Amino acid sequence: MGTVTIGVSIAVPEPHGSLLQERRAGFGDAAAHGIPTHITLLPPTEVDGGQLPAIEAHLAEVAATGRPFAMRLSGTGTFRPLSPVVFVQVVEGAEACTWLQKQVRDASGPVARELQFPYHPHVTVAHGIAEEAMDRAFAELADYEAAWPCTGFALYEQGADGIWRRLRDFCFPGPTVPPQSPRRGAGRANSTP
Repeated sequence: MGTVTIGVSIAVPEPHGSLLQERRAGFGDAAAHGIPTHITLLPPTEVDGGQLPAIEAHLAEVAATGRPFAMRLSGTGTFRPLSPVVFVQVVEGAEACTWLQKQVRDASGPVARELQFPYHPHVTVAHGIAEEAMDRAFAELADYEAAWPCTGFALYEQGADGIWRRLRDFCFPGPTVPPQSPRRGAGRANSTP
């Protein structure tokens, strides 16, 4: 079957996902329409296509040990000058994302890998574009807010055309957790077993 490039992420649901994707394209990021708006759990990783069933089984096990949690985005941040990225910050749900990505990349699993940078959950809104456009993204989305109950994550594959497509969803068991207001429970995660 050959090598495929996969990623694992939490999709930012509608209407937030499309809005941030359109804003990213508006800042001049040519990759925007090929990348669904997301929070990465496993960055782009090349694997043998024959490994996909084992990877899906592993991700199903990870999802089975997780629980729905409140996710909230607020304001912007940047990795500059280390990396040319402007992002919307994850201000609630970050601990749960960190726990999940560790489980996905578990050393005994089929997608064990080291990261180039320490894990920092975020939603990219500008990457590798002109500095002025990065500054604009940082300023224009500084007041951005969104919240939703995170009920799972998905496996994606990057096509030869560079577009990322969802292969399969993995849902957490248990009841949905409503988003919390900033005053109550900010920063708490409910995903650890």
